[in-house]
Amino acid sequence: MAQLKITLVHSAAHRLPKQRKIVEALGLGRINSSVIKPDNAATRGALFKIAHLVEVEQVKD
Repeated sequence: MAQLKITLVHSAAHRLPKQRKIVEALGLGRINSSVIKPDNAATRGALFKIAHLVEVEQVKD
């Protein structure tokens, strides 16, 4: 299964509470923090909501 590397590039401060919760749920804390998540519908849906705050790249296995 493909993996996605998600990097927070803009702060979640002063954003909608729902967007801040999504950032926290993905495990992103500070700017430039990264996590690797599976490429599935749930992750894609969360990323769609915060696309303006993150950079996403596909990781090869």
